[in-house]
Formats: sequence, C-alpha cells, structure tokens
Amino acid sequence: MNIILLGPPGAGKGTQAGFLVEDRDMIQLSTGDMLREAKDSGTEMGKLVAGVMARGELVTDEIVIGLIREKLQGDKKGGFIFDGFPRTLAQADALGELLEDCGETLDAVIELEVNDEVLVDRIVGRAAETAAAGKPVRADDNEESLKIRLMAYYKQTSPLIGYYHAKGMLQGVDGLDEMPAVRADIAAILDK
Repeated sequence: MNIILLGPPGAGKGTQAGFLVEDRDMIQLSTGDMLREAKDSGTEMGKLVAGVMARGELVTDEIVIGLIREKLQGDKKGGFIFDGFPRTLAQADALGELLEDCGETLDAVIELEVNDEVLVDRIVGRAAETAAAGKPVRADDNEESLKIRLMAYYKQTSPLIGYYHAKGMLQGVDGLDEMPAVRADIAAILDK
C-alpha cells in the first residue's frame, strides 16, 4: 500500500507516519531524510545531491524523483508513505508517472485537516513547554515562522488537495484530534 500524507507544517504528518511504520511495516519517504541520506551515501546520486546542497541550491524535482525511484526499487515492506512529497502539482504528476513506471499504485491520499489558528497556538504552546523543560526547541516553532511556513504551504501544496480530490483519492481526518484518534482514523481509511 502506498499513501501520501498531506497537511500543513505541524499537522502531525511525521508522527502519524511513524505510527504507520510501526503498525504496518511501511517505509516513510521523507524528502529531507532522503536527501541527507543520499548526501552521505557516496553513490552517484548522492554525489549529485551533495554538490547541489554544498552550492546552496535547491534540489531539483528530477533529483528527488530519482531518489524515490531508488527507494521504490528496493525493499517494499508494507508499502510507502510519502511525507513532504509531492509539494506541487508538477511533483504530483511526476510521482504518478514514476509509480506507474515502477508498477506501483497510489492507494490513498490522507489530508490531516487543521484550523490554522489552533495549530499555531498548539505548536507555540508546545515549544514553550519544551523550552521550560530545558529541551531544545525548533528555531521555526514560533508564531511568525509558522505563519510564513503556512503561507508557503497554501501557495505551493494546497492545490494538491483539489488535485487528489478530483481523482477521487483524497480523504480527510481531523489532524487536531488526539494522536490516538488520528491514528485510528487513518487506520480505518487504510483498512477499507
């Protein structure tokens, strides 16, 4: 089973992907993790990624698709979770073509639906609790940074909601519900 988790920064995609890895032996394909792993791998693709990153350039869609292709050709376990990819309509088209080329399908697109104001309050509050406990806080877990990240999400990624809705693949869950409830809602969608 191959799925995409959609939702704005802080909606819980990484947390829920972790549960799916644990519960269903799926493989989480996080673009950031894949780029860091590739950069340190020493492979041809890794050298390409390392060079782009060393120059401070953005990694192209072609490179990301190449990394995903490598993963799809490896151990499939319980399937793949696309976390943070695709971010644009062009990437969604490229992912669809890649899956088809690899004989794979996209089985579900799950949107973690959130209210932005509640999300910002939750993340800023969580950051304050973390800081009070003397633990490191993400530099971008503050109200101003979150609003910038949310704006970028809505500009680039929110068109995917309509894209996958039109394909009849989009299903939503309340991303602000308690973690176990979100986990159960996602399981119910995947078990249909």
